[in-house]
Amino acid sequence: MLISILITLFAFRKHLTDFTLYQYRHLLESLLQQGYQFLTFEQYCEQKSSPHSPLASSPDSPKYILLRHDVDLKVANSLATAQIEHELGISATYYFRVVPQSNQPDIIRAIAALGHEIGYHYEDMALMQGDTEKAYAHFQQQLNYFRQFYPVRTICMHGAPTSQWDGKELWKHYDYRDLGIIGEPYFDIDFSQMFYLTDTGRCWDGYKVSVRDKIPVYQDQWNAQGLVYHATNDIIHAAEQGSLPPRIMITTHPQRWTDRPLAWLKELLVQNAKNIIKRLFFVK
Repeated sequence: MLISILITLFAFRKHLTDFTLYQYRHLLESLLQQGYQFLTFEQYCEQKSSPHSPLASSPDSPKYILLRHDVDLKVANSLATAQIEHELGISATYYFRVVPQSNQPDIIRAIAALGHEIGYHYEDMALMQGDTEKAYAHFQQQLNYFRQFYPVRTICMHGAPTSQWDGKELWKHYDYRDLGIIGEPYFDIDFSQMFYLTDTGRCWDGYKVSVRDKIPVYQDQWNAQGLVYHATNDIIHAAEQGSLPPRIMITTHPQRWTDRPLAWLKELLVQNAKNIIKRLFFVK
């Protein structure tokens, strides 16, 4: 009986350590060891517009990762990932929502002080019930608010899976560049040249249960190429084998990453329940 239990624990050990801060550090260290450079989204937008950009899609271009964090909930977790990145010499982009679960000024300031980019994780169409005029006014107000912490130049839509309103629809009526914004990932990245990984659904193949955080045009192509990863160890193994694409945007939701056992277990159970609900009622 004891041997059977030990064998079972050994088989599931990678799942028991996944989405811990220990595993997050391991992921970043593995990518650094394989020669990946890390960029904020702001840095990427600045460099790609240069006529002599080193980010050109050529065999000689460097391997790089755009590291993005969507801070939806449990904002203290974001400071933990930001500190790990700072220790490793990595700068990342942190997108904050305006709601209290994300918008904590002291933590936003602390993350900016560690050298990370701060951006607005907007959901104004959902908050204003689809009224584009009110949504745009609200967007401008919140953008100015977040600019007290950092000179915000990039933004990113919050998926708001339970809302009928897609935040990106706002830009059919307005142009965020008029407000000094130089980039929005869903509009300003050519995903034919950039692989996308997100931990939506608390796994790395969560596009199956994602409502809006996915790239449907290219996902089938990536699947056909075998670029499908479920656990963090799968990504680490692919990096060590040299089979990861050279250009990647990685999106995490820091609420999922913790070393506290009860919080880790709660996130696992809650997210699995959410995945079932999204698959049944929201995913098209």
